[in-house]
Amino acid sequence: MRPPEAAVRLLVLAATVAILATGCSRLTFIKADASRGKTRQVAQDYSFRTTPEDRRRTEAATHVSRADRALVAGEFDAAAGHARDALRVDPKSADALTLLGVVAVRNGRTAEAGDYYRRAAEAAPDNGLMLNNYGAWLCGNARAAEAMGYFDRAIADPRYGRVADALANAGACAEAAGQPGRVERDLRFALGLDPANTVALSAMADYQYRSGRFLEARAFSERRLAAAPATGAALLLASQIETRLGDMAAAERYRQRLEREFPRALSESSGESSQL
Repeated sequence: MRPPEAAVRLLVLAATVAILATGCSRLTFIKADASRGKTRQVAQDYSFRTTPEDRRRTEAATHVSRADRALVAGEFDAAAGHARDALRVDPKSADALTLLGVVAVRNGRTAEAGDYYRRAAEAAPDNGLMLNNYGAWLCGNARAAEAMGYFDRAIADPRYGRVADALANAGACAEAAGQPGRVERDLRFALGLDPANTVALSAMADYQYRSGRFLEARAFSERRLAAAPATGAALLLASQIETRLGDMAAAERYRQRLEREFPRALSESSGESSQL
């Protein structure tokens, strides 16, 4: 059983730099003076001197921010260059390692990408984003059983603001990992947190279809197509669901869209159940 495409969605951080400090920053506390309608200083200025470690991290974060912007602009070589600059300053920058992994994927170097995601997870072993990303890579590369532990650790991170994504990935990967009981449980948990989560919706539509529950599959498929732009796999599954429900007109409409928008997906499907 190969996991659906939904299980391999990677969540790329948007790098931000909170403070660009080069030596000393100053903070002045002020308080309103109601009697004169002005403000007056009520405490002395305090100087906060940054350490070499602070400056190193700030410099690395600046390079990561540049790499992130280059990646968004589609400038993959530039993004990789900035990420490597960050690693020269901070060899354990999980953000830089993640960005290099994304660039490697875009360039078709899957094994190299996996190494970067692994190193990012090792550099930040309690960071839900890094754990989820490596789990997604493992699941998408026939290592589903290993992936589940990383998803569980991501879900357990109380600071991870996108736990629904890790739950969705876990649910989409569970059957291939030999844990079929987790499929619906984790996917429903994910949808409870994020009803428009396309990973969970895609995986639920696929799972219900393969389980012979075609009306339920239709409901999740329609929600998936309403939540985000269609993919070839999503349209193919929608057509297959309608065929099993006997609505040949609806099935043909989806198939026509598939031929028009994703001709390669149709030619490569060979009648198999879709990978969302």
